[in-house]
Amino acid sequence: MSLARSEMAEQPAVLDRLLRESAGAIAAAGEEIAARRPRFGVIAARGSSDNAARYAQHLFGRYWGMPVALATPSLHTLYDASLNYRDALVLGISQSGASPDVAGVVAAANEQGAITIAITNEPDSLLGRSATHVIALRTGPERSVAATKTYTASLGAIAALAGVDDEELAQIPDAMARQLGVDVPFEAAAGWERLAVVGRGVAYGTAFEAALKLSELTGVIAAPWSSADFMHGPIAIVEPGFPILAIAPSGPTLDGMRELLDAASSRGADVTVISDAPLAGRRIALEPVPEWLSPLVAVIPAQLLAVGAAEHLGRDVDRPTGLQKVTLTS
Repeated sequence: MSLARSEMAEQPAVLDRLLRESAGAIAAAGEEIAARRPRFGVIAARGSSDNAARYAQHLFGRYWGMPVALATPSLHTLYDASLNYRDALVLGISQSGASPDVAGVVAAANEQGAITIAITNEPDSLLGRSATHVIALRTGPERSVAATKTYTASLGAIAALAGVDDEELAQIPDAMARQLGVDVPFEAAAGWERLAVVGRGVAYGTAFEAALKLSELTGVIAAPWSSADFMHGPIAIVEPGFPILAIAPSGPTLDGMRELLDAASSRGADVTVISDAPLAGRRIALEPVPEWLSPLVAVIPAQLLAVGAAEHLGRDVDRPTGLQKVTLTS
């Protein structure tokens, strides 16, 4: 078994451990947020962690009423700009915690007295040392280059920090375990050369993560889109046989997704959909979970598609060409 498959299989246990062992750090960060009531949020991250940041952006806006921006780290590291983070919550997300640009945003905010939180698998890293609160992912070593268990652990940490419903969150490891047993059409995915991945709302970050996994493991050119943005122009690229992967949990965005997929299907698109609802196209059954938690489960079929397709193509799923586990950017 590849390292990637082994680490994917660990995800339910990793989330369960995170919720138990990092509960104190999550609670401490939540208490400071509740006491100080920051006016806005900024999240610094790269790669898969940036896709987890999109989930945090959604949850914090939806449940806290907090405007949240994704950081532009180069303003600190390349342009020497001075940004005002007073009255902000500044969150850094990184598997390794080693990237100087992500840590630089958090360090600058910490110097200004902002609420700073690091979500990382390496609490003693540069990022961990830059923040006041450190939420350890506790995944154990992740040796495959493609992030799987560190990604879903980051989502779990974000969901726990949001504090919406701890009892619902506690049920997710079991749902993840069931989702791991659902078959996916990886042979079809192995034939994709270019691909649109669509999602919206709570699933927006999952669309980005699915596209990233498929690109780095199979070499497909995968472009992520909001389903709403896709209707505003990019749908013009759809022709007979054009592949679309849709992340479509039940919820407020489902009707819009149905409209898009019906339109794409009428143009002859090859549609694959990850959903718990009946929609046009080839459906991968999604475990029915509360919509706000669906990204922790919906990403698993995308992981399975990417790994299965890469294996079918004879690619090394643990060491994709040109990639390394820790990428340092400044």
